[in-house]
Amino acid sequence: MQHKTKAKIIDFIFIAICVLALAFIRFFEEKLFYDPFLNYFKNDYLNLPFPDFNGIRLFLSLLFRYVLNTSLSIAVIYFLFKDVSITKFTSVLYLLVFFILIGLFFGIVLFFDEDSNFILFYVRRFIIQPLFLLLFIPAFYFQKKHS
Repeated sequence: MQHKTKAKIIDFIFIAICVLALAFIRFFEEKLFYDPFLNYFKNDYLNLPFPDFNGIRLFLSLLFRYVLNTSLSIAVIYFLFKDVSITKFTSVLYLLVFFILIGLFFGIVLFFDEDSNFILFYVRRFIIQPLFLLLFIPAFYFQKKHS
């Protein structure tokens, strides 16, 4: 019994560290990542043209941020559920979603005009923020509870 309690405390500590790391990524985003859309979306983006950007550098920066957020999110899911199959499934989902979102992001930026900036805002938000973690935790909890 005491061993189980100790293991849960350790899991909670790891989850807290991962959540803190996610917060630090958000807090230091301007220093850590190249993203001209950060300032673009802080201003009156509905009336502004897309900012100039280096496509390769932006892609690599978005990829790096997505990998950081994804790694920490998968760690949280692992320590919450202690289920390798859920962890593998989550990893595959994150990979598939990245390809879809990055394709949408650059498709909107390259082939559409500034009228699509509202869609771009949300696509980018899913790339740079760990929003899927907020969706996956209740979904997996529900799944585990009813199986």
